[in-house]
Amino acid sequence: MSTFSFENNHFLMDGKPFQVVSGAMHYWRIVPEYWEDRLKKLRACGFNTVETYVAWNLHERREGEFDFSGNLDIVRYIEIAESLGLNVIVRPGPYICSEFDFGGLPSWLLAYPDMHLRCNDPMYLEKVRPYYRELLTRIRPHLCTNGGKIIMVQIENEYGSYGDDKEYLHAVADMYLEYGIDCQLYTSDGPCYWMLNGGTLPEYPAVANFGSRPEQAFQLLNDFRPGQPSMCGEFWCGWFDHWGEEHHTRSAEETLRDLVPMLELGASFNFYMFHGGTNFAFTNGANHTGAQYQPTITSYDYCSPLSEAGDMTPTFYAVRDALAKYTGVSNPIDVEDLPKAAYGKITMTERAPLFDNIAAIGTVKHHAAPLSMEEVGQDFGYIMYSTTLRGPSETLDLILEHVHDRALVFLDGKFAGIRERTGRKDEIKITLAKGETKRLDIFVENCGRVNYGPKLFDKKGIFGGIRLGQQYHFGWDMTSMTMDDLSGLTYTADTANDNMPAFLRGTLNVNGKPADTFLRLDGFHKGFVVVNGFNLGRYWNDRGPQKTLYVPAPILHEGANEIVVFESDGYEAPVIESLAEPDLG
Repeated sequence: MSTFSFENNHFLMDGKPFQVVSGAMHYWRIVPEYWEDRLKKLRACGFNTVETYVAWNLHERREGEFDFSGNLDIVRYIEIAESLGLNVIVRPGPYICSEFDFGGLPSWLLAYPDMHLRCNDPMYLEKVRPYYRELLTRIRPHLCTNGGKIIMVQIENEYGSYGDDKEYLHAVADMYLEYGIDCQLYTSDGPCYWMLNGGTLPEYPAVANFGSRPEQAFQLLNDFRPGQPSMCGEFWCGWFDHWGEEHHTRSAEETLRDLVPMLELGASFNFYMFHGGTNFAFTNGANHTGAQYQPTITSYDYCSPLSEAGDMTPTFYAVRDALAKYTGVSNPIDVEDLPKAAYGKITMTERAPLFDNIAAIGTVKHHAAPLSMEEVGQDFGYIMYSTTLRGPSETLDLILEHVHDRALVFLDGKFAGIRERTGRKDEIKITLAKGETKRLDIFVENCGRVNYGPKLFDKKGIFGGIRLGQQYHFGWDMTSMTMDDLSGLTYTADTANDNMPAFLRGTLNVNGKPADTFLRLDGFHKGFVVVNGFNLGRYWNDRGPQKTLYVPAPILHEGANEIVVFESDGYEAPVIESLAEPDLG
């Protein structure tokens, strides 16, 4: 059993001064087969600690149903870190931000209209408690106080950026203590007074998050909270991308410019990120400027010391050398980049039109008014709103109130236009003769819930109503499509493009042991890719910057591998390509 605490300006490990040299890697953004490889590289770079958030929205996708298996097996992840001699910092939220859907909060919380999030609301805390019970009882044996390697657990996350409810922060800390989390608790916030004032508790150390000007940040932190260790809880060594932006990069030299002063001060820090990984499936979050909705891309490369595919970058080597110089720590662990392969062009040979397969992949609920995804119990994916319009009616505008986030409109099975929350807004007019009927289908994609700031209450689908002119239309079938299981699709050999949403299937052949690869979809516009049942995530070639999707070798096998591409907007050619290098723009 070890002790970890602080006294004056130092953290103490077993009573001796200790500098936390930590790197963030989130277990769910990495396939489990690669956890050991990534953690070994962290150790080889000279780090002594790994930090991870915990994604409540993945562990409890449906209220009361918990999953800690596969890439959600956080205990196994911690055990691998322990076997490599790494300490562990856990950040259980309940809110984590992390450019992740809804900041890691489960979407079903939004189905409770009277609930107030991230405050001392009894209803909200009642929902947090079962999650904490499930998580904290699992990790408790791995606390340093119980002989494990977990040295710190964070209270909430950057709370001062959002609120100032000290009773709420105490309620979170009290739950930790109730479930036996007796290691060092702490808070983290931005390095400004209003954030630190709102998000900290006097009995626990506060750390500051920043990516530059460390001397100024530590001076402010120490002025706000003297007599505690200086620690950067998130040293932003890179940044993330939104669809439609240029790809963010940061040189090794620039990273060292801000790292070295922390090393010279002997301060503790946590690289955010050491290895970013991937927003697999539909888990990416979004930002909102107040005027514009900005969904995050699939790659979470973050310009980290390890690339999205776990390769050691120039920043890795520069940081390793700096740590060896200033800390005297050098870990001669044998690590290497994993092999990459280009498997060439892959022709999609089968097609399953969406409208012919809705019953196989969706569940239907009828209601008078259109309901949001959350109101029908859906977290990720797409939802179809379907109804029948009956004439007579003059020519009227189709009005969709609160489209979150991208709607494709179809009249009698033919494409009529696109309405985007931010971006394209086609004018759609409908005329109905006496006795005429028309089928109206509105296919809506959830592009990622807002994960930061005051726009956090981000329901998906269509809510507020659908009108023809000023008249609300009632009577809707809502088909939820999470796209978790595509095994029921019926394909034909006809791959002709009709510019309608469709699934296309092809085969990637692997000779010998599989290697990591990257899929490029130049002939496609918007959708997602599933390989052997594993959802790689979204592509959006019309926006960029990301042009390839990362395929980890463990999801492949020797021989024939099934690739399914869902394309919502039509395609030029049903051909994709497997490359040995990524293109993030």
